[in-house]
Amino acid sequence: MEKADIIIIGGGLVGLTQALALANHGISCHVVDRADPEAMLAHDFDGRTSAISSSSMKMFEAIGLGDALEGKGCPIEQIWVSDGLKRGSLDFVPGAEDGYLGQMFENRLIRRCLYEAAKANEAIHLHMPVHILSKTRNAAGVTVELDNGKTLSADLMVVAEGRQSTTRDEAGIKIIHWQYNHSAMVGAVFHEKPHQNIAYEIFYPSGPFAVLPMLDSADGRHRSAIVWSVDEADAPGYMKLSERGYAAEVEKAMGGLLGQIEMAAPLSTYKLGFHHAGSITAERLVLIGDSAHGIHPIAGQGLNLGLRDVAALAEVLVDGMRLGLDLGDAQLLERYSRWRSVDTLMVAMSTDGLNRLFGIPGKAASAIRRFGMSLVQRTRPAKAFFMAEARGESGALPKLLKGVAV
Repeated sequence: MEKADIIIIGGGLVGLTQALALANHGISCHVVDRADPEAMLAHDFDGRTSAISSSSMKMFEAIGLGDALEGKGCPIEQIWVSDGLKRGSLDFVPGAEDGYLGQMFENRLIRRCLYEAAKANEAIHLHMPVHILSKTRNAAGVTVELDNGKTLSADLMVVAEGRQSTTRDEAGIKIIHWQYNHSAMVGAVFHEKPHQNIAYEIFYPSGPFAVLPMLDSADGRHRSAIVWSVDEADAPGYMKLSERGYAAEVEKAMGGLLGQIEMAAPLSTYKLGFHHAGSITAERLVLIGDSAHGIHPIAGQGLNLGLRDVAALAEVLVDGMRLGLDLGDAQLLERYSRWRSVDTLMVAMSTDGLNRLFGIPGKAASAIRRFGMSLVQRTRPAKAFFMAEARGESGALPKLLKGVAV
């Protein structure tokens, strides 16, 4: 039997970040995932990107990834929001002393940096690809039996499996969930005009359309990521279009903001939904990331919300270790639950409400939205609040999100 302090189920972006955050503070981890690292670390850009808030970036730097990620992300220096193309608009521009709002990264680059750092860390034991045959949790600890013949043991099981978490379901944790009857189309485009590090969020009655700045390609072409939400009945028709036909639709939806459009990466689609776990802890078990909550991508905060879980759990467990507590102690899990439950629910409901508000059709609803946007545009404290939310700097921040070791 191989013993470590923590077993992390799931070796994606959130799971590997959790392992590094803990290992850098002396807590050893087993990381278990059924995915093949070779597939995860493919060199070709697959169209998947993430907006990393400035606070999340501070955590990456604090756990030793600063040099590896340096220069690989595109700064977001301004966010431009509009109700359709020709209606009210709102722009968020931080002061020169405040720095950028976040950075856009290709997921594959973050994955590679995390994986290589985890592989090089003696306190992290990677088990990939493997399948789990059984899991046990009791007062004495947790064990996981793998299909390669190994049995792992630890004091606590951290679940980072994603939205369809079997471990969460096996633990009997119920989730609140609903579907939006919309699908998100995700990809990247080349465009004629430079984006000037501006992120665009255009709200249509059929769903929001986000254009997010990326670094220019190796051959100097301007690029942006897109996340386009449409009625789920319309998504299959869009996905059947040729690259040229789809690029023409994107150019139309953007209203020519960035000139002529060409596709820059494979296009993927997924159905949009909301879920929130009724509890994020159980006996010797903790949920983080999408295993605990799944929100609408309207504000690009899904991954950042999971990284806030990581930072909070790392601080709770490191504090417990220093006090000599069992890392599966119910007091520690309760502290984590109190810290994260309110924040995640507020962010989740805010994004849900925003999506529903901008989805209401009609001139009256549009007039109300334009009034609200103009009010925020003229009110400096309101704009400062929204920019702090975009940076991930609101609320009771864990130390790692401030760039400080726990």
